[in-house]
Amino acid sequence: MSPRARRKKASEQPHEPTPRQQMILSLVVREYVRTATPVGSRTLVERYGLEISPATVRNELARLEAMGYLTHPHTSAGRMPTDQGYRYFVERLLRESELPLAERRTIAHQFQQVRQDVEEWMPLAASVLARTTRSAALVTAPRATQARYRHLQLISTQGRLVLLILVLQGGLVKQQMLTLPEPMPQQVLSEAADRLNQLCAGLTADEIETRIAALPLFEADVARLAVDIMRRAGSTAADEVYHDGLSELLQEPEFTEGGQAGKVLRVIEERSFLEAVLADALGPTTIGSVRVMIGGEGRFDELHACSLVLSRYGVAGLATGALGVLGPTRMGYGRAISAVRFVAGILSELVREVFAAGAELPPTTPTRRSP
Repeated sequence: MSPRARRKKASEQPHEPTPRQQMILSLVVREYVRTATPVGSRTLVERYGLEISPATVRNELARLEAMGYLTHPHTSAGRMPTDQGYRYFVERLLRESELPLAERRTIAHQFQQVRQDVEEWMPLAASVLARTTRSAALVTAPRATQARYRHLQLISTQGRLVLLILVLQGGLVKQQMLTLPEPMPQQVLSEAADRLNQLCAGLTADEIETRIAALPLFEADVARLAVDIMRRAGSTAADEVYHDGLSELLQEPEFTEGGQAGKVLRVIEERSFLEAVLADALGPTTIGSVRVMIGGEGRFDELHACSLVLSRYGVAGLATGALGVLGPTRMGYGRAISAVRFVAGILSELVREVFAAGAELPPTTPTRRSP
């Protein structure tokens, strides 16, 4: 690269704000989040007791705008953060924090009450996140990487008809009727189910298949049927997305005009679009780390007025889901990140507890705590 090209490339890079500019940018973000109105120099000096003059603050605001961190609407003298300004705030100026201890204990207690009921995890998580962050929350159900056998029952109904009830790890229940060559007593059916449960608990379909040849004829037939059911269960579409807090979000000033409400609704309600966003933002095995997506980051026009704070939860290689909050770019990032991280941690422990019976799990490793 020529010296001229290097100088041109360097000139295109945003300047690093000085410590004073960083402080002023942080205050502008916090004030704009609080009021949703452009922030002026005199407001900053008076509200935050700055020991510099409004004229000095005004000059710094102009420099921050020239760097691309602030903008001002129309002819207003006040400034508001750009997406670049929010990004710098989140990555460089936001202090690490946690939800207050009392709040964490309350949330943990709520999940303790439903720890064995997988279907209650997602609506509770969505409700907790929406209430805690005052944003719209979304949660997907934990999806098993591979279906794993938990137990089955064989119930005689009438004549040669038997109802097979197969329960997979995580609580998914599948039922299927089978017709026997001749009737069998319930005790014989129950004994066969008990032997299969001892042999197959915690195994995948492939692992069960390797053991079928050593089974008696009837139990081998039942095991083959269980394997078929497990493979079909593993190929079905993921469960619905649970969400909460949407009506409150749509009352925010950013979404009351200009068609933005419709775009937000698409993010929440259109499954294929949400899956594309989650796939872009979260790796399939990145558990516990929090990703902040601001303004769609040039890839999703529907999100240009929004921010998403997302995390994947669960146990890599066993079962994972995703959760997060959606709000205007003018959101309280510190509280949102803390809430998403905390609830993701609780759900990961629940997945480990409920899905892991009989499965060999990778060791728990600390995750990097960063937005």
